[in-house]
Amino acid sequence: MAACRRVQRLLLLMFICGWIGSAHGGKSDTENAAENAERGKNGAGEGKAAAPDGASSVRRSGGWKLAEEAACREDVSRICPKHAWNNNLAVLECLQDRKDETEIAADCNHLLWNYKFNLTTDPKFESVAVEVCKTTISGIKECAAEERGKGYLVSCLVDHRTNISEYQCNQYITKMTSIVFSDYRLICGFMDKCKDDINKLHCGSVNTGDKDIHSQGEVIACLEKGLVSEAEEQPAITIKEDCKKSIMRVAELSSDDFHLDRHLYFACREDRERYCENTPAGEGKVYKCLFNHKFEESMSDKCKDALSTRQKLIAQDYKVSYSLAKACKPDLRKYRCNMDTAMPRAREAKLSYLLLCLEAAVHRGQTVSGECQGEMLDYRRMLMEDYSLSPEIVLHCRGEIDTHCSGLHHKGRTLHCLMRVSRDKGILEGHCQKALQTLIQETDPGADYRIDRALNEACESVIQTACKHIRNGDPMILSCLMEHLYTDKMVEDCEHRLLELQYFISRDWKLDPILYKKCQNDASRICHTHGWNETSEFMPPGAVFSCLYRHAYRTEMQGRRLSRDCKTEVQRILHQRALDVKLDPELQQRCMTDLGKWCSEKTEAGQELECLQDHLDELVTSCRDVVGNLTELESEDIQIEALLIRACEPVIQSYCHEVADNQIDTGDLMECLVANKHQKEMNEKCTVGVTHFQLIQMKDFRFSYKFKMACKEDVLKLCPNIKKNNIAIVVLTMCSKAANKSKNLFPSIKFDAFPSILDYRLNPVLRKACKADIPKFCQGILNNAKDDNELEGQVISCLKLKYADQVRTHDRCESEGFSDLAGQVFTSPAKNYILSMLAMCVVLLFLMGLLCGRITKRVTQELKDRTSMCRHEPQGLIWICLCMFFLHS
Repeated sequence: MAACRRVQRLLLLMFICGWIGSAHGGKSDTENAAENAERGKNGAGEGKAAAPDGASSVRRSGGWKLAEEAACREDVSRICPKHAWNNNLAVLECLQDRKDETEIAADCNHLLWNYKFNLTTDPKFESVAVEVCKTTISGIKECAAEERGKGYLVSCLVDHRTNISEYQCNQYITKMTSIVFSDYRLICGFMDKCKDDINKLHCGSVNTGDKDIHSQGEVIACLEKGLVSEAEEQPAITIKEDCKKSIMRVAELSSDDFHLDRHLYFACREDRERYCENTPAGEGKVYKCLFNHKFEESMSDKCKDALSTRQKLIAQDYKVSYSLAKACKPDLRKYRCNMDTAMPRAREAKLSYLLLCLEAAVHRGQTVSGECQGEMLDYRRMLMEDYSLSPEIVLHCRGEIDTHCSGLHHKGRTLHCLMRVSRDKGILEGHCQKALQTLIQETDPGADYRIDRALNEACESVIQTACKHIRNGDPMILSCLMEHLYTDKMVEDCEHRLLELQYFISRDWKLDPILYKKCQNDASRICHTHGWNETSEFMPPGAVFSCLYRHAYRTEMQGRRLSRDCKTEVQRILHQRALDVKLDPELQQRCMTDLGKWCSEKTEAGQELECLQDHLDELVTSCRDVVGNLTELESEDIQIEALLIRACEPVIQSYCHEVADNQIDTGDLMECLVANKHQKEMNEKCTVGVTHFQLIQMKDFRFSYKFKMACKEDVLKLCPNIKKNNIAIVVLTMCSKAANKSKNLFPSIKFDAFPSILDYRLNPVLRKACKADIPKFCQGILNNAKDDNELEGQVISCLKLKYADQVRTHDRCESEGFSDLAGQVFTSPAKNYILSMLAMCVVLLFLMGLLCGRITKRVTQELKDRTSMCRHEPQGLIWICLCMFFLHS
């Protein structure tokens, strides 16, 4: 008995070796197993059962062959090459993979089905698997425990084929896989779990032989689409949980070879030959090649649809991508990205979760393999190119896409359209805005601009000229593009795509990788932040940067400060935000109403902030506070105003380069620009900017950094109840109290820093009161002035002349402009002191008038007697002139 068993095993091994050494014309172990099983059953009186239903009873010395069966003989000779006729599996593969327009007889179709079914379920066939894969089965507990004789063992080996290292077993299972995946009904357990869902979704018939072999892939494709629709919350029918798992498992098992996804294989066969002819099958390479060409104009619609479905399945389960799962498996285990027991398996398997987990490791400075990072880059780019791969965006932004962005489903244009709508109009609903923000975090284009294909294509020429010194893919590319915003090197399309992306990056400080790298320790220490992919209700992402810049300009005496590297990055971000108010989330949120009310016509770069500063007193409280804080920050570091610094570059290089190079500005640079305001290097843009800042300084003493630092204590002490922070009012109030209360005050105040005597625009009281009278009486000066410099002093001189000639000026000008000082004097706490001084002046003038009267009388008398007095004593004439002047005045 034992000898018989040894002979049987020897025969089985001979069959195996014969298959391994066979060429296309030889027999495989699968054929021999089928033939062996067939002969064994014939010996037991079951010859009919061994052959597929519909096969002839003719047997030849060479064994049973598909090509010789009457049902398939004509189709084989017409479709398959002659060298394959002797190999049943080669014939089977040929007939399975035929072109769509090529039909085969129904009897042949039925014969093929039964042949495959017998192969996958025959116990003798399973015994071959046991012999070939003995070591593999013992190493895989799930397969060793499977019940024999029902086809489960082969299915289990197919499931675990990526873990098979034995060469013979791997070759055997690979061939079996192509058979099993050719028809969903051959996949073990799939029918039991999905039969009801197939019927509910009308995905096809489940009766043997009723469907053409090509259409069997359509059944799984139909179920996959139903699963995708359910994820986007558009389900016609809900799929059972067991069937969902089976669908995803089938997608995972077909991830390495696109031949196994029968629907995609037939839909993209011609496109594969066109775009990926030289790409070898296996390891998911054909899938990736087709993904990269999905938006080509000549790509067929059927193939695009099949590829999109595959990509959506990858978004739900990263293991559906063979290359990504293989490349990142060690890193996922190392950083415990799939070990969160508190999280549902469905969420843990999502592509977004994997990306966030591994990106967090990269941003923490930990090592992720280059192969895994390359795969992550490909799939981050894939998500940015096609919005439909993100179920949250499809669900929450459907209305916005239909209204504003229809017909743009191409290379990331839809996403950028949604970004533009959010940035320009601010009309996106909260869920859509949140979905976009989440996608930007998942794809992390701030780390590599190439992830955003629309931005990459729009800015390619700018990068090649303005940023060519920076390594391709470096995070500093985006910063370089921002530095060249509104310059001659920038092109319009690049400007739009850049601002659309920066709008979302600016709302989460972590999305700027350089800022995060330099400031993560400071943010954790000062602002109590969490990890890269963690959020906190107490410190949302948008509030972290506000926390950082509040500490960026603190002195050592004021408490916790930022590190030097972090402060440099905070200054860089502030420079960028000054280019566009929409890049400052807090400013845009609080000033939305005021921007529409006062600044709707200010569309050029930097004008919106200037407009808000001009209307500071009219802004709502929350907006006024934000604008005031930003302006106060500018007074300390005017280089934040990137557009002003760019305009004033010639003056800075000629006269202010020493102070411009200082790490801490403290107002020196603006003071230098004011001092050199009339130099020939000063252009119009720089003059307007400097004058604007001078005007803003007059609105609030905090906007003059040096005045604020020198007089802050005195202001708090002497002016505690003052309602307005206008510098003129503050100075007058302080001067009236300063004599006995602050000996060190006056040396700190430089009145030449407030040239309101020459320029009426720098005197807010005069400008407001005489708003109507200046164009009425001084229109000629306003019309003839070539630039703002010519207005200095001329308007005030014009008003003085009109006043001296007793021209009736506007009531408000007369009452508020020239009489305002008198009103302030009588309401001032130092009223008695000022009135006493005025009285002393009047008495002094009266005494001088008496003295001059006596002298005049005496000189006049003497002139009658001595006509030659003027010739000999000219000093007498001088005294007469002086006295007459005082009397006249």
